[in-house]
Amino acid sequence: MTATDPETAQETPEQAARAKSAALRKLVVQQLFFELAVPLGGYYGLRAAGAGQWVALALGSVLALPWIVYGIVKRRKIEAMPVFTLLMMVMGALMSLVTGDPRVLLIRDSWLTATFGLWVLGTLATRRPFMLTAARTVVLAKAGETGWRSWESRWDTQPGFRHDIRVITAVWGAALTLDAGVRVVLACTLPVDLVPGVSTAQWLVVLAGLLVFHNRFVTRRGLKV
Repeated sequence: MTATDPETAQETPEQAARAKSAALRKLVVQQLFFELAVPLGGYYGLRAAGAGQWVALALGSVLALPWIVYGIVKRRKIEAMPVFTLLMMVMGALMSLVTGDPRVLLIRDSWLTATFGLWVLGTLATRRPFMLTAARTVVLAKAGETGWRSWESRWDTQPGFRHDIRVITAVWGAALTLDAGVRVVLACTLPVDLVPGVSTAQWLVVLAGLLVFHNRFVTRRGLKV
């Protein structure tokens, strides 16, 4: 029986970084599946089964609740965005109950996106724009705590770094806010049964465009870890 070599038993920094990056990609895929694909599939599945538009929208949205609650429980702390999402879902359901209009439920998602986009833009006036904070998870996954401290310290010493972080934050905030406005128009003008599919497709296009811009920008400007 051969004893295990302590050096080979330990993960190298590169292996740990790859594992963290893989975990981050897995989380993004899970979010897209549970927060977009499951509610969308639930809506059209319920409609095919004969459910009304309001019932299908309401129950389709509820399918995302277990995932949101699971995230809160797993992290063992109350975070602003999941709680805000839950509140928006409850408020939208209550308002649509009062009005009896399924379009209120369709517009609800746009409230969330618009509020988040405006908040992102609002952080431009602070010492810590949104993207400086949002980058923490990615940088930690790739470079660890030491790498994160080194990357973040550039904010205090490099004016160009501060400018680039503000540009990325502004682009994300503006795109999210405009996307919400377009989806409100779609929700108010298209046939109700078309809105979930069209709105989801539009959001995926916007998200893909943002990710392509983000990756090219951070690579070109030397922000990538």
